[in-house]
Amino acid sequence: MIKPLLLLVDDNEEILEFLEHELNEKYTVIKALNGQEAVELLKEHAVQLLISDVVMPVMDGFELCRTIKTNLEYSHIPVILLTALMGEEQQLRGLETGATDYMTKPFNFEILLSKIRNLLAQQETTRKTYLKQVEASPSSPRIESTDEKFIRQALDLVEKNMANADFSVEEMSRELFISRVALYKKILALTGKTPIEFIRNVRLKRAAQLLEKNQFTVAEIAYEVGFNNPKYFSRYFKAEYGILPSAYQKNGSDN
Repeated sequence: MIKPLLLLVDDNEEILEFLEHELNEKYTVIKALNGQEAVELLKEHAVQLLISDVVMPVMDGFELCRTIKTNLEYSHIPVILLTALMGEEQQLRGLETGATDYMTKPFNFEILLSKIRNLLAQQETTRKTYLKQVEASPSSPRIESTDEKFIRQALDLVEKNMANADFSVEEMSRELFISRVALYKKILALTGKTPIEFIRNVRLKRAAQLLEKNQFTVAEIAYEVGFNNPKYFSRYFKAEYGILPSAYQKNGSDN
């Protein structure tokens, strides 16, 4: 089983070593000494949760959190801020920059561990919710959060190119103004699927809708949803739905 990847950010190396030692049994840990180093690591790794000190040189925790939450590539990553600053004003400032949670130093490690587990569990629940969105009707209502808006834009883009068998991940990334690597990490984090799987899933969902109407042949539907080979279409459809499209169509007409 692949361990969730955590990014720890603190200019105190002793704290980093302590946290890494305590967390590395259940999590994969990478470390940075300031916010700028953390941003560079985010470009290279599919981080699932970030824990950061607030007071650091070069880029502090507030600026790091603001950078993450205003960047489409990283906005889905939960952030826990750790700080010795006790005032409510400082806590409010941290939350206003988009921090998911906040703990004051010295902190209870068991409470921190509980927060990490809860946030990762929430992230998994969110991923399943987005996955249902992908499988939902194209007419689902528009929603406001950055990540939900991103998924909706991705869905709309696939639907726009439904019959285009040449529509590629590269074209998708270009249309969404995001690099292929960033697109891969973002789609995978939000849906549990790679961009190719995401595109295929939307196509197959549309195919199932068309099969239920029973107005077209399987081959016609295959071409309509962007498969230029009906045999490949049937193979992927069965892998997704556990039944051949012809049988799915028949079952729909029998009901």
